[in-house]
Amino acid sequence: MSANLSFQQLETYIRQQMRMSHVYQPVMLQVLLEKGGSASTEDVAKALLSYDRSQVEYYEIRTKNMVGKVLTQNGVIEPVKDGRRIVGYRLAASDLSEQEIAALVDLCQQRLSAYIGQRGDGIWGHRGIADGYVPGSVRYEVLKRAKHRCELCGAHEEQAALHVDHIVPRTKGGSDDLSNFQALCVTCNTNKRDRDDTDFREVLASYGAREEACVFCGIGADRIVAENELCYAIRDGFPVTPMHTLVIAKRHVADYFDLYQPELNAIQSMLKAQREQILAEDPAVRGFNVGINAGTDAGQTIFHVHVHLIPRREYDVADPRGGVRGVIPEKQKY
Repeated sequence: MSANLSFQQLETYIRQQMRMSHVYQPVMLQVLLEKGGSASTEDVAKALLSYDRSQVEYYEIRTKNMVGKVLTQNGVIEPVKDGRRIVGYRLAASDLSEQEIAALVDLCQQRLSAYIGQRGDGIWGHRGIADGYVPGSVRYEVLKRAKHRCELCGAHEEQAALHVDHIVPRTKGGSDDLSNFQALCVTCNTNKRDRDDTDFREVLASYGAREEACVFCGIGADRIVAENELCYAIRDGFPVTPMHTLVIAKRHVADYFDLYQPELNAIQSMLKAQREQILAEDPAVRGFNVGINAGTDAGQTIFHVHVHLIPRREYDVADPRGGVRGVIPEKQKY
């Protein structure tokens, strides 16, 4: 590229050549353009920060749990709610003049300046290298290892901001070694705080559990009609109705009630997707039975969690009333 780019060259780069692996390039270019062609690294960093939902969520939680709670308890503010959820705050004051507002803002600034002058960088000590900030290279390796999911609840980074967290906190002697980090979403990390040294990486590793002798651990790829990271779907080999589908956890686990929340989320998502596919392929389908056999006395014969999705069509039985109550035939009708 020329050292003196034209408008057309910049436009072509932004429209056609710029590869969007993240928000960084357009944000930095926008800052440079708005600053007359030159900007400090701090200017660019502040602009990038404005797009970082993880930081917004971090301070939203602290607003509700810390400063918002204190000011509410002192009668200075009151929460604004949407149902039971706090979505904002309002001052417990009205009819302030512009001069009064300006005086109060100035007073707040004076208190800020005095506090910052006294404490300096210590104000943000909890966000330092040992407890909060993690080098980019370490963060990349931890998130890659976790497959960009929270290692506790399983939320993907597209669903929740992920933090790279110390397993053993520095306050308990933990190191900054890669082995002492795990990926947690902002909610799980906030709830965990720095008093808990639970290592959630074993949960992630357990998703790979398979049993050689299990029929559902050895399903051939040719039978799989759909899959995601934690479950897959096949058509039942002995269908109750046409397109009877099984949604099966990938991890070898016998009991539905032993599934992790991420697996429940994955199975629910797969059930919905398969329902839509079946409805699209067969307009005669009018309903579904969704069933799980959990335990020998409930009829389970393959001890690897699987959920039955059974399409129902008009008149496929004389009287469908009672549905899944038919597992005990004399109790189906009531």
